[in-house]
Amino acid sequence: MTRDEQERKAKTFLALHCAPPILVLPNAWDVVSAKIFQLEGFKAVGTTSAGIAATLGYPDGQRMSLRENADVVRRIAERIDLPASADLEAGYATSVDGVAEAAKIMLDAGAVGINLEDSTGDPATPLFETALQVEKIRAIREVASARGVPLVINARTDVCLISKQDAAARLRQVAERAGAYRQAGADCIFVPDVGDFDKPTIAALVREIDAPVNIIAGAHTPSIPELQEIGVARVSVGPRPMRATLGLLRRIARELLGPGTYTSMTAEALTYGEVNQMFE
Repeated sequence: MTRDEQERKAKTFLALHCAPPILVLPNAWDVVSAKIFQLEGFKAVGTTSAGIAATLGYPDGQRMSLRENADVVRRIAERIDLPASADLEAGYATSVDGVAEAAKIMLDAGAVGINLEDSTGDPATPLFETALQVEKIRAIREVASARGVPLVINARTDVCLISKQDAAARLRQVAERAGAYRQAGADCIFVPDVGDFDKPTIAALVREIDAPVNIIAGAHTPSIPELQEIGVARVSVGPRPMRATLGLLRRIARELLGPGTYTSMTAEALTYGEVNQMFE
């Protein structure tokens, strides 16, 4: 990918956050899943670190290496025509310089957006200090600006996944972090939950966060039209399509070893020719 093409894709991706309709961003875990999302009409594709890690034989949580993650991002970015945003997890480093270097590697891989989360993985101190996270976001913005690529930084705060405070206190903490991340250069604020965000809660997030808001979809999430009406800018799906695909694979396995029939394997399968045609 040329620098001009990467810049163009980054500008396109940023614009998708700034006006209706809502950006529906599916999360791919390999080239063929990304290609299917493209062929079905999505405007951009994100990656899922949990999905990529699973395909490589790792649990989630920065257990795969940055290079392994970036290699998959590169393959996806090279083989689809859409903007590709990479899940950088927590930056694969605790230092500002280390996170900036990780962002460089993802830019080199062809990403035009990144997710950066503020959880540490340490139960004793589950969130990075806001000031440190702000420095990381600023450093990433400087790296991208030096490359001439308007990288879309989706700053993720895991307050609602981690905090044991009441809902009002969590909302205040999210809003404070979101404001600081936005001022540091984030383009979008990602607030994942454990499936308990209802319409009033999401509306409060949109109202209190002065930036485009990213919600992750789950079984109890309001529908995409409802999220758009509330004012959500971006909805992503994380590793859930990957896990749903694994659920189908498990049904196929159980059917083969059980009744010995083939319905799960054949009912909605793409043909050999359809798959090959994706890459011709």
